[in-house]
Amino acid sequence: MRSLAPNGLARAAVRFKPASFAGTFVALMMSALIVCACGILLETGARASVPAERYAKSAVVVAADQYAHLVTGSGDSRSDSPGLLPDTARVDAALTHKAARVPQVKAAVPDFTFPVREGDGMLTGHGWGSHAFTDAALVSGTAPRTGEVVLDEAAARAAKAGVGDTVSLETATGRAEFHISGLAEAGSGDVPRGATGWFSDAQASALAGHPGKADAIAVLAKPGADADAVADGVRTALAGTRAEVYTGGDRGAVEEHGLGYAKETLTGLGGSFGGIAAVVAVFTAAGTVALSVAQRAREFALLRAIGATPRQIRRAVAAEALLVAPLAGLVGCLPGVGLAHWWFGQLKDRGAIPEAVDLHVSFIPLVVAVGLGLLTALVAGWAAGRRPAKTKPGQALTDASVERLRPGVIRTGLGVGALVGGGFLTGLAARSAGDDAANAALGVVMLFMLAVALLGPLVARLCATLFGLALRDGSAAASLAAANSRTNARRMASAITPIVLAMAFSSTLVFLHTSESHVAAQQLRVGVTADHVVTDPAGLPADAVSRAARLPGVDVAVGLLETQVLVPVGSGGDRWLEGAATQGISGSGAQLAKVQDLGVRRGGLDRVGRGRIAIDRTLATSAKVGIGDKLPLYLPDGTKVSPEVVAVYGRGLGLAAVTMDRASLAAHVTSGFDGTMLVRGGDARDLAPLGKVTDASGYAVERNTDSELNAWANYTMAAVLGGFAAVAAANTLVMTVLDRRRELDMLRLVGATRIQVMRMLRWEGLLVATAGVVLGTSIAVATLIPMTRGLTGESPYIPPLVYGAFAAAAIGLGLLAVSLPGRAVLREGRA
Repeated sequence: MRSLAPNGLARAAVRFKPASFAGTFVALMMSALIVCACGILLETGARASVPAERYAKSAVVVAADQYAHLVTGSGDSRSDSPGLLPDTARVDAALTHKAARVPQVKAAVPDFTFPVREGDGMLTGHGWGSHAFTDAALVSGTAPRTGEVVLDEAAARAAKAGVGDTVSLETATGRAEFHISGLAEAGSGDVPRGATGWFSDAQASALAGHPGKADAIAVLAKPGADADAVADGVRTALAGTRAEVYTGGDRGAVEEHGLGYAKETLTGLGGSFGGIAAVVAVFTAAGTVALSVAQRAREFALLRAIGATPRQIRRAVAAEALLVAPLAGLVGCLPGVGLAHWWFGQLKDRGAIPEAVDLHVSFIPLVVAVGLGLLTALVAGWAAGRRPAKTKPGQALTDASVERLRPGVIRTGLGVGALVGGGFLTGLAARSAGDDAANAALGVVMLFMLAVALLGPLVARLCATLFGLALRDGSAAASLAAANSRTNARRMASAITPIVLAMAFSSTLVFLHTSESHVAAQQLRVGVTADHVVTDPAGLPADAVSRAARLPGVDVAVGLLETQVLVPVGSGGDRWLEGAATQGISGSGAQLAKVQDLGVRRGGLDRVGRGRIAIDRTLATSAKVGIGDKLPLYLPDGTKVSPEVVAVYGRGLGLAAVTMDRASLAAHVTSGFDGTMLVRGGDARDLAPLGKVTDASGYAVERNTDSELNAWANYTMAAVLGGFAAVAAANTLVMTVLDRRRELDMLRLVGATRIQVMRMLRWEGLLVATAGVVLGTSIAVATLIPMTRGLTGESPYIPPLVYGAFAAAAIGLGLLAVSLPGRAVLREGRA
């Protein structure tokens, strides 16, 4: 390590070449910012937990595994692809008796939570046995028996009833009359707060729509019992039942089902997006470090000419990295932590993360960010310094005065390989469909970006040549700019690459979302043919469909129970579980066709029923099934079924990817109340008592607003990545202009005016920005076409104003980044 200690030469270089090292500092700082922020989100996703509230007084909680598992292969090639279930997987309530017989167990109580309608309001239903661990207590009356209910003050006030009265309630089994046996005060474990009703444990599972099943089993230990010993005893007693035993901090995950989605969101941002962002950040920072070293080729040549050894040159470059990189990394971590806090807060405000989850900031992401920046600086400096270090002293000054015409053989070979690979994946994506096309397209953008970075000097020289042909009859400033760009292609390439990065990644992220949203909105507008759409976020009355069907003028009414199922997609050993939007219809397929046009391509909706489903064509392609095939899928609670595909349609992106009968779905969701009802005929005023009534266009507007979280996430990722690349591009352009003091002074000495020099710089900035925009756009289009055709079946939708704003921002940035430092240099120069 002593050989890397900053020596006088390295310190002098930093002191006397501040502009070059300032650019390196900014690039490494931005790299640390991105890596630190994504690392914090990734670590938070891995460690996220919520404190137990409902089960705080339970030593052990027994619940089902909330993941479906797709197992492929066998032996060493066996792989398990878990998928988080859309709803709650439940356990056999009979396991309560086994758990209760474990030594040191005071009691085992099955827990039930389900929605209940009372008039126009909603209350949360529980089994009365839960009072043993939630501390709910009777205020008056007695515990409920079959056909009875205990209400809290809020529920009793809403029902305008008291002990001894009868109240009409709707559950998954329908409407029924219940005798109010008592009033109770909710305990500390009754969350969320709100109107609550308690039913007898014997009746609760049936009222919830899941006879014989419990959401979980709370195990209470005797005073002084060891919680770990109780947990081990419960595990032994329930061995072979596939029930999971949770203790300590893991109990909170049982009651907060949003934690699983939060962990997936955070690990997706910090891992998947963070990985891409980190690669881009490191690649850009490495390019800036290499540019900084290349700008001092003349100094290194002079050192070689006066006797400096190759080892001394390499040591000087490494020592410079040690001087700049750690400080840049530490400074970058500060805004990185701030970015992580802001991003995490925005996700929490939008409901993607439960309130109880906290951001976890440790030293690990900070150390990784600083260490990665240092490693990047060392490796990039070593690679860039190899040539000046090994050049013979007599040849050093000659080589430093002339730019190399071609990149190295290895670099060229790798660049050509990346270009060929990108072309191959483009063709593969064009021939594929569904997720196969999307996955192949992801490789396209990465390989083409790598090709641009590796073949940058050649690409820059080609762009400059084309630019020169276009301006051969132009002004002297334009011609000089084209000549400069051809002669100094490496310098130009270092500025083009970040702009290409910004355009390619930002355009891909933003226009992928606009394409999906555009197609979904079109399908929704065309697909809903009903005259009226009745909705209620809490759920429509259980008899809403039958009541609507009896109204004057109503031709047909169909209720939709909306949820998700998990479908195995992919091919060979590369298979995973994908969530698919699903609608359970209350009527027949023929009735559905009167209020919803799914765009059936093959088969018919009239056969949809028990054991028979209709699916979207994109899902059919991804799952590789057709008419008459069995499609294995997991219902919302993890139950595995294999219904027959009887129809394939084309509007699943805007409506639902899977259509099945409601009866097959209702027993596998927490809320059995329909969320939407489509009605043909009748009067909207007659339907108003059932819920919020809109027409098809109003319903389409409401549905489009539901995708705001996805839009925000895509735009934020594009802003983070594009913003970083934009700063890197501006930083590189500033570095190149400030390094040209001698050249600009020479132009002034031979008679060029300041206006002419500034025009030349602006033409160069315009060339760099235009080349970056064109190349970035080309890469984005090559990625988007197969991706959107695979996911939506349509070509990309690129809003002209949005694309124009991207291009204008890139060009404006290029012009600004050369104008400001150019003015400063000319102001400091002679005459």
